[in-house]
Amino acid sequence: MKVFARLLALLVLLLAAVPGHAALPSPAPGRLSVYFLDVGQGDAALIVSPTGKTVLIDGGPPEAGARLAARLRELVKGPLDLVILTHPHLDHLGGLRAAVKAVGAKRFMDPGFDHPSEAYRDLLDFVGREVGQVMSPEPNPHAPQTLLTVGLGEGVALTVLWPRVPQESFLANTRSDPNANSIVTKLTYGKTAFLFTGDSEPPTEEVLLQKPVDLTATVLKVAHHGGKHSSTAAFLERVKPQAAVISCGVGNDYGHPSPEVLGRLRDVRARAFRTDQDGEVLAVSDGTTVTLRSTKGTGATSLSGTQQAGSPVALGPIEPTPHGRSGRSTEKEPEPGVPRTRTPVEPPAPASASEATGERYVSLKGSKVFHRESCKTLKRSKNERTVYTSRADALRERRPAEDCHP
Repeated sequence: MKVFARLLALLVLLLAAVPGHAALPSPAPGRLSVYFLDVGQGDAALIVSPTGKTVLIDGGPPEAGARLAARLRELVKGPLDLVILTHPHLDHLGGLRAAVKAVGAKRFMDPGFDHPSEAYRDLLDFVGREVGQVMSPEPNPHAPQTLLTVGLGEGVALTVLWPRVPQESFLANTRSDPNANSIVTKLTYGKTAFLFTGDSEPPTEEVLLQKPVDLTATVLKVAHHGGKHSSTAAFLERVKPQAAVISCGVGNDYGHPSPEVLGRLRDVRARAFRTDQDGEVLAVSDGTTVTLRSTKGTGATSLSGTQQAGSPVALGPIEPTPHGRSGRSTEKEPEPGVPRTRTPVEPPAPASASEATGERYVSLKGSKVFHRESCKTLKRSKNERTVYTSRADALRERRPAEDCHP
């Protein structure tokens, strides 16, 4: 009798624990799954397309690395197809090394914005050795008025809205230049869409609002962890999100998310999910509806997509935006990182120009590829390197890198 009572008590405890900590399912075949991972005070989102293509956007802070790696091993089979670092701040890049070590990666993309962070430079050295292609989101030089789009199969596309160097210069003299030049992407599938904003600032939003671009999204990844300087009323009115996911840590030092942003989300009737309260959030799309659930939630939320299926994100030619204004805010908000700087990224020369000018070729220590000596990947890396005076010599030991096409 005593044994039965103990077993019954244990069963009650287990059942009581399940609703608040239900494990989210693995990606469903034929569906688009977006995991907003709980990495504390930072950002990390995993996209798994209906065909199994995978994209990791940011990797959270260093202390989340082990947890992120473990979760990726559960969700990802084989190397990530693409890793995107939206901007070089520690709360977005800190766990990426652990993530890549855990499952591997085929391509790495970041804005190409120079930043004097030792952690950032160490990450670039690491991905230069471990990842086959290191790239920046440059528009097609043969079609500079278009947006860069990455196809993920079954009609799923990830379009980069910002930055657009070298067609447009990085934003400068903002409250935070690294934040303002975050990679902003829109993920579309049928009538559903997701907007990922990094830590973009009001000047970023202003530039996007001036573009002939469809910003509407079923789900919005809220910029800067819900900080009050981002997610302006005008921007949210244009995006019209039905759901908004805020990635932030419990009791964080910045007061994220701010009451101001939560109020603005209520004004546009967006259902807010918060990783500090809801844990990991999963959004699954069948191309018509998006269903969201969280590890600490008690049920699912279903939303109908409002996109015109198959319609382009760009509604017209994307012309450079004049950057005459500073976009400066006099009110400062504490944020991680080190003092900012800006170095313009030069457009890559055609591959044939290397031969014509006698340019040398360089490979980083431990890397399987070689680059043109002028490649910006090399400029951002302080790793030891091997120099070749001819392309033929380089080809005998390495393969050409896909970022500069030597």
